[in-house]
Amino acid sequence: MKALVTGGAGFIGSNLVDRLLAGGHSVEVVDDLSSGSLANLADARSDRNHEFSFHQLDICDPALVDFIERRSPDVVFHLAAQIDVRVSISDPSLDARINVLGTINVLEGARRAGASKVVFASSGGTIYGDVDPEDLPVNEAHPQLPVAPYGITKKVATDYLHAYRELYQLEFTSLALANVYGPRQDPHGEAGVVAIFAGRLLAGAPCTIFGDGEQTRDYVFVDDVADAFVRAAERGSGLLCNIGTGTETSVNQLYRTVADNAGVGADATHAPARTGELARSCLDAGRAKLHLGWEPFTDLATGTARTLDFFRSRATA
Repeated sequence: MKALVTGGAGFIGSNLVDRLLAGGHSVEVVDDLSSGSLANLADARSDRNHEFSFHQLDICDPALVDFIERRSPDVVFHLAAQIDVRVSISDPSLDARINVLGTINVLEGARRAGASKVVFASSGGTIYGDVDPEDLPVNEAHPQLPVAPYGITKKVATDYLHAYRELYQLEFTSLALANVYGPRQDPHGEAGVVAIFAGRLLAGAPCTIFGDGEQTRDYVFVDDVADAFVRAAERGSGLLCNIGTGTETSVNQLYRTVADNAGVGADATHAPARTGELARSCLDAGRAKLHLGWEPFTDLATGTARTLDFFRSRATA
């Protein structure tokens, strides 16, 4: 398979790139490096046996369409995005430009290149909105009522995927990701609470939990997510599939798990809750099991231990 990965220098994208290269696939990465890093692609770039190339290009640049057409990928994995919910609220125009108009550029390029499929990174934590606890874990049949611009753009992008499938027979699979964590996640970012906890615990710094810590999320390990993307290249066409564990974990439970793995006994401090934060979130991944043959295989204790090992190795490198 000749794969093109947008956002391939980012956290999830670079892990996907490694997985694709390990499978013997040809991989080209498009990334503007606004949030991704070439350091994430060090392994991919250093092995001469890999059929790999990197291209610094913004998905909002109209030149992207011609670029994708010239490269003629079989499958486009579209992960490039503005991912900060708070940024989407403060600057919804920026969010829409990147996540909607940028996605249209990707789809146009894929269409003109004759690609067989686009596999898209959607957001299971935002597209469904504030779900009634009785509906958790939420499945794909649930109404999509996002309450933040970020979730709206992810919903709209999937609508465009449907349109391109009907108009041009360009297949797609949209993966609604739960809270992804693991090696290479930015410990200074807004979404990466596991990385934030790991970085601070290893530095001997206190960790802060906003609110009472009983808010829940569905934490899924990045290797498991990369596996879902690879499977979606050949399966699940025309579908939105949730990618999560189906298990709710409170922030308090998460902190204790990471702290125990780090050998830290201190409790976290608490700060006022953030306005608009969802109380609970959890995804039913039954459709992914049925159509992709996918299930999560990394439990939270193992995944957080591996994340801590990564940050330890980076600190001593």
